Amino acid sequence: MTLQSAMFELPDIKHAFDLTEDQTMIRDMVREFALSEVAPIAEEIDEKHSFPEENWKKIVELGLPGIPFPEELGGSNGGTLPYAIAVEELSRVCGSTGLTLAAHVSLGTYPIYKWGSDRMREEYVPRLIAGEFMGAYGLTEPNAGSDSGGTQTTAKRVGDDWVLNGRKCFITNANYAGTFICTAVTDKEAGAKGISAFVVPRDAKGFSLEPGEKKLGMRGSDWASLVFEDMHIPGDAMLGPEGEGFKTFMKTLDGGRISIGALSLGIAQGAYDCALRYSEERQAFGKRLNDQQAVAFKLADMEVEIACARHLVYHAARVKDAGLPYGKEAAIAKLKASEVAMKVTYDAIQIYGGYGYSREYPVERMWRDAKLCVIGEGTSEIQRLVISRQVLRELRSKV
Repeated sequence: MTLQSAMFELPDIKHAFDLTEDQTMIRDMVREFALSEVAPIAEEIDEKHSFPEENWKKIVELGLPGIPFPEELGGSNGGTLPYAIAVEELSRVCGSTGLTLAAHVSLGTYPIYKWGSDRMREEYVPRLIAGEFMGAYGLTEPNAGSDSGGTQTTAKRVGDDWVLNGRKCFITNANYAGTFICTAVTDKEAGAKGISAFVVPRDAKGFSLEPGEKKLGMRGSDWASLVFEDMHIPGDAMLGPEGEGFKTFMKTLDGGRISIGALSLGIAQGAYDCALRYSEERQAFGKRLNDQQAVAFKLADMEVEIACARHLVYHAARVKDAGLPYGKEAAIAKLKASEVAMKVTYDAIQIYGGYGYSREYPVERMWRDAKLCVIGEGTSEIQRLVISRQVLRELRSKV
């Protein structure tokens, strides 16, 4: 059974989620592309740890990197929700491809659009949207993961330049990126308020890449480590005011969590599609597998959890599009959707039984891919911290 044949058509969610005609058109376009172009190579790029360059070019031709950006910069001004739907539809058949788009847009392009100078915005954003090169985001370091305020990379003024020393790891899209948005300490005495953000061009003197580690999942998504050895970048390469890099990166992660929620949602939907089809075709104890109550109840729980995750992800996207504070909503959506992805893919393997443990079917790949979603852009533990802090802040503001 191929991945395409395992995919049920989703119910028409246009009415339930009040999608516009344009949003529905984007969903249908990306779904068709995902099934025809992405699904057939999903297993291969996972097995070979290879990045699908040709499919990335097709994604660019479809205009997906430009969905949330204004037309004057080359985008389509579609907003966050249709962009999240595009990530969801790609991830339904291939988590690696969904992650590639999510990292390029939310982490590699949006910060320059939102906080970059006029020069940066005009020089880089149209080229990123047009796919001239990819964008990457350098926050994580060997000794600074969840504790991102523990950044050890440094930046010092030398003449008209900034000189950076340090390294970043687990950087998605690194080998194909032309710009890297990175944090560095500019004032060691100021703690998190001494961290600044920079846009690093690939050709910067003193910049190099090291191969990334072999991964559990998302193997078709590129990553590498960044090395800065007396790396010189122009004095106007700072992204936003000095000392506000940590704040800028945390705000970037708020938006990125919506896309990871969409990524998680797509993976969960894909695994459910496969398990549902398999349970209809598989016979056990003289009847269809899904006529066994234990399996039927699993399917019911999967359906409920995916519906909950979709509501939360779409709601967070709409809140962002409305120009309202969305940090808590993004964290809630990312937390719920990522944990739903882990549970649904786990149960999908259980429904397949021994076949689910083999590489003959895609659910084991989906389970491996889902694990990234409860780690990347803030672990589940960090999401609970973000949510609880906001809840308590709201409570105390009323007292």
